[in-house]
Amino acid sequence: MKRYLGIILLLLAALSCRQRAASLRNGDLVFVGIPLEYSLEKDSMDAAISASTGKDGLNLIHVAIAEVRGDSTWIIDATIRRGVDRHPLDTFLTDFTLRDGSLPDFFIGRVQGVDADAAVERAKTYCGRAYDSRFLPGNEDLYCSELVQLSYLNASGEEVFQSEPMNFLAPDGTMPLYWEQIFAILGMDVPQGVPGTNPQRMFEDSKIKKVKKIFGD
Repeated sequence: MKRYLGIILLLLAALSCRQRAASLRNGDLVFVGIPLEYSLEKDSMDAAISASTGKDGLNLIHVAIAEVRGDSTWIIDATIRRGVDRHPLDTFLTDFTLRDGSLPDFFIGRVQGVDADAAVERAKTYCGRAYDSRFLPGNEDLYCSELVQLSYLNASGEEVFQSEPMNFLAPDGTMPLYWEQIFAILGMDVPQGVPGTNPQRMFEDSKIKKVKKIFGD
C-alpha cells in the first residue's frame, strides 16, 4: 500500500512540477538542489531530507539547459547515466527522483546578455559526448556545468562563465558527504581547486537572474 501511495505522490509532484515549468523559457538553466547532508547510503536518507531548510540548506549538484518548443519542454544536460543528452522533462524528473520517491528542489536561472536560442542549439551539438566524472579540464568529456560554459557565449564569442578554481564546499566550508562519496567511488580526491566550473558557483554568478523555484514550497 505504501508503495502505491508513493507512486501516486510522485505522479502528483511531477504534475505540479510540469505546471510550474510553464514559467521556463528557452535557454533557461535548471539547477538541482539536494540537502547538504544527503548521503548515498540508505540509512541516512530520512535524516538528510528532514534536515533541509530551504536553499541555504541545499547543495546544488547539477545544472541543465531547458529547451522550450511550444508546449514541449526538453532538457539538455550531462549526467553519468546518459552522458550529454537531450530528453523530455519527464525523463529529467525521473532521473533526479530521490530514494524516498520525492523530488529535489529545482531552481530556474536565466542567463543575461546572451542569445538563449543560440546557446540551446550550441548545446545540442555536444550530444553524444561522454560524461566527465572526474571533472578534469582538457578532454572531450563534459560534466554538467562545463556543457553550460561551452554553450553560453556572448556577442564576441567568449564564454560567459569563466573557469576558476572549482569549489565543492558547502557554504559553511565543509565538504558535503555526497561529493566525498562520489569521488571515493572513482578512487580520487575531490578535485577542489582544479580549474573549471560547478553548479553552486554558477548559480551565484551575477550574470544569472534567479527566476523562482519550479518545485517545492
